[in-house]
Amino acid sequence: MRGLYFEEFEIGAVYQHAFRRTVTDMDNVLFTSLTMNVAPIHLDAEYAKTTIHGRPLVNSLFTVALIGAFHVPELTMGTTLGNLGYEDIRFPAPVFAGDTLRGETTIVGKRESTSRDDSGIVWFEHRGYNQEDVLVMVCQREGLMMMRPAGEATPASPT
Repeated sequence: MRGLYFEEFEIGAVYQHAFRRTVTDMDNVLFTSLTMNVAPIHLDAEYAKTTIHGRPLVNSLFTVALIGAFHVPELTMGTTLGNLGYEDIRFPAPVFAGDTLRGETTIVGKRESTSRDDSGIVWFEHRGYNQEDVLVMVCQREGLMMMRPAGEATPASPT
């Protein structure tokens, strides 16, 4: 399975990703510990009881990483040359252990590279939702994507 080449991305296309994942306490503790984020709102259940949420929040950077990965198998597997940036990352609702997340991606722009002849830049909007279809994360991302290699046939259109 491969992702899409630059030429195959269509502005406005929306992809509902098949993967879903239930977030666990261990995900949150491991990610938060590995990244050395010692904020008690993520790690200390007793402290978290005193916050507006009443329980530990899942680390927001874990949420970005998880939602940002759902697109890989169908959109960028083996065809990405790297991320160029993330911007306008927002968390409209919190994520807690036990939430099941899913993602969708919209292609919001693209252009050929001005410095490389083998790639182009694609602008993605990734959105994550919980099990109640509440939006929990949205971000814009720029990716450097491979162009179709010379000599590789264009896939046939479905009939």
